[in-house]
Amino acid sequence: MVLKSKHHHFTTILLHWHSIENTRNMPWKSEKDPYKIWLSEIILQQTQVSQGLGYYKNFVEKYPSIGQLAAAPEQEIFKLWEGLGYYSRCRNLIITAKNIAANYAGKFPSHYDELLKLKGIGPYTAAAIASFAFNKPHAVLDGNVSRVLSRFFCIHTAIDSSEGRKQLELLAEKLLDKKAPALYNQAIMDFGAVICKPRQPLCDQCLLQPYCCAFKKNLVNQLPFKSKKIKKTERWFYYFILQKEDKIMVFHRNKKDIWQNLNEFLLVEADGNINPLQILRRKKMQSLLGKGFVVTHSSKTYQQVLTHQTIYGYFVKLSVKQFPLIDHSISADKFQLEKIAFPRMIRHYLDDFPL
Repeated sequence: MVLKSKHHHFTTILLHWHSIENTRNMPWKSEKDPYKIWLSEIILQQTQVSQGLGYYKNFVEKYPSIGQLAAAPEQEIFKLWEGLGYYSRCRNLIITAKNIAANYAGKFPSHYDELLKLKGIGPYTAAAIASFAFNKPHAVLDGNVSRVLSRFFCIHTAIDSSEGRKQLELLAEKLLDKKAPALYNQAIMDFGAVICKPRQPLCDQCLLQPYCCAFKKNLVNQLPFKSKKIKKTERWFYYFILQKEDKIMVFHRNKKDIWQNLNEFLLVEADGNINPLQILRRKKMQSLLGKGFVVTHSSKTYQQVLTHQTIYGYFVKLSVKQFPLIDHSISADKFQLEKIAFPRMIRHYLDDFPL
């Protein structure tokens, strides 16, 4: 009976807060178009709202419908995504857009189970589309929601474990206001973002505070609990920019690795921090480039931090007499380079040293 009462307090107070105190305004809130909801959710996966907002606006402006997105050249879409990171999201975006255009008459399915069949759409995104676009009773469970529930109910099971995920999913479904699922889902996500923040949560402004288990037991900063620590590796990328007159040689990354489907310069990956001139002395590089090249510029070390990797990049610009014959390469002038999608680190270099 006590637990039932706590559930009731939680949902009632949360909806009350959302109606009178929530000031989190974003262009996709109250949106009913499943295409725009899907777009915002994919962009905001592992991305802060402040960074994703501009990308969302640019995508909606350039591709107002999923049909237009499906028909667009893939490299054009990757260029628009450039700098946002986690490029598998962009690949999945393209696959799903083409799938819906070809097999669903350009319309998103309204059922949760059908949404789950689409590439890149997991339980959270499927619940978001089903509830926000079609008002179906499915509870969302993202990082914000997991944090709020873990703290309010003092859940010590690791949220990154299958057991913890299942426990939170069942609890989220119990708390969901079945008559107003879209309103409730938006309320709990906003509450986690605005009040129950990861660091320095606003407990003194929290209407749920009198009933919050973590607050009563002084566990707010210990919850939610995660069991897995991310292991990071370091990689060293040495880029050789081959220039012949006003043309630059560009390569397409088509292997299953980071930055797949983006573009780069001639890459040699080494085991650690070495002098790039040592690489140029290697027989393989001498054979590839020939003797007719001159080093015209070498850069500082650039760094890009990814979830599981830290990439260190170094750039050496070479003036060559002939481009080597290498698959998946093109020559581009400086105007074409502006339209080509590069990883963020390469784009930073190009901003620092325009070619």
